[in-house]
Amino acid sequence: MKMTVFGPIGGEVTPPASKSELHRLLIAAALCFGETTVIEGCTMSEDIAATAQVLQAAGAQVSFSQDEGTVTVAGLLPQGNASFRAPVEACCGESGSTLRFLVPILCALGLPGAFSGHGRLPQRPMTPLTSQMQRHGALFTGESLPFTVTGRLESGVYTFPGDVSSQYITGLLFALPLVEGSSEICLTSPLQSRGYVDLTLDVLRRFGVVVEEQENRFLIAGGQKYTSPKRLLAQGDWSNGAFWLTAGAMGFPVAVAGLKKESLQGDREICAILRRMGAQFTWKNGRIHPEGGSLTATEIDAGQIPDLIPILAVAAATAKGTTRIVNAGRLRIKESDRLAAMAECLTRIGAQVEEGADSLTIYGVPLLKGGEVSSYNDHRIAMAMAIAALKCQEPVIIHQPMCVAKSYPNFYEEYKRMGGNANVVHMG
Repeated sequence: MKMTVFGPIGGEVTPPASKSELHRLLIAAALCFGETTVIEGCTMSEDIAATAQVLQAAGAQVSFSQDEGTVTVAGLLPQGNASFRAPVEACCGESGSTLRFLVPILCALGLPGAFSGHGRLPQRPMTPLTSQMQRHGALFTGESLPFTVTGRLESGVYTFPGDVSSQYITGLLFALPLVEGSSEICLTSPLQSRGYVDLTLDVLRRFGVVVEEQENRFLIAGGQKYTSPKRLLAQGDWSNGAFWLTAGAMGFPVAVAGLKKESLQGDREICAILRRMGAQFTWKNGRIHPEGGSLTATEIDAGQIPDLIPILAVAAATAKGTTRIVNAGRLRIKESDRLAAMAECLTRIGAQVEEGADSLTIYGVPLLKGGEVSSYNDHRIAMAMAIAALKCQEPVIIHQPMCVAKSYPNFYEEYKRMGGNANVVHMG
């Protein structure tokens, strides 16, 4: 399938619920044994559906009401001697969060799990997590998907370098309170993508789980109990809101609703970076109003905000001057090689980009020309290129556009509702 997209756009938009938070809320609710939790303000995406399906396979009940925008989770029941049951069929789709969170959680519960996935997920690294788990009671049938994990996770000291995926840390922070004995997660260097771990710690607190944090260490008492808050509200997604905020910073009259001003989501950093580039943001009645149009180059460190880099590269493509995006090597192991993908896509539509081993150098031009690009089956590449089309003389034609369903299924509907064009031009 191909889709042709072009602007302009304008109006108010509400991004879906935070995918990062909703993964965590679903898991915490499922770990409230025998209790029911209602999560409001929810939107379903492929990644969230993957987490819900694995939790259901493990014995939780997860039901989504589209009309009410709620998810109701009936928690797992105590497993007893679960090691003798058939493995949980854990198909994670393309969701790294589903995989990396639930591998240690099922193992902590003593539930064998047969994990699988598709797309690039089987290629994404797991060894830093599995090697630590194997030192603490877990048994794996392979080093990459598909694999089965058996055994029961044990307490102890888990050691990682700080530049590993924060998803490994989150999975263990959820799992280790369930095991007997105290545990420690020790980082040998400062943690990258720190905001995602802060979000995890916040969800744990809301469900009554205590984690003590010291410098580069997390201390976790075992034998803790997850307690349901009964009803809570999922916050809007800054990662997906960033596409519309960047459109506003590029000069289009957009207002974004549903974002929490004091959110722990690391990707709220989008406003600070765009401010450095010359945009302004005001909050009115719970909505954020970006203003801009004439951006200037800056240097961007991708270490804490990898998911923002595709859309920030778009902002840089028409900003005055030379933008350097650095410390971005981990983008090569996302749903696509996002450094190579953005360099290729932006070049195809008239930008000037140099790709380094862990960097992009982008020389801003006044206006892009448009053209055909691949989404690389990566939701953030597809959405970034749809926003880039707003600054193109001719439309942008995106191959495999519907990969946006991974996180933002109605993205193109919102794009069109605000006056943009997003039309399928080829099926096959």
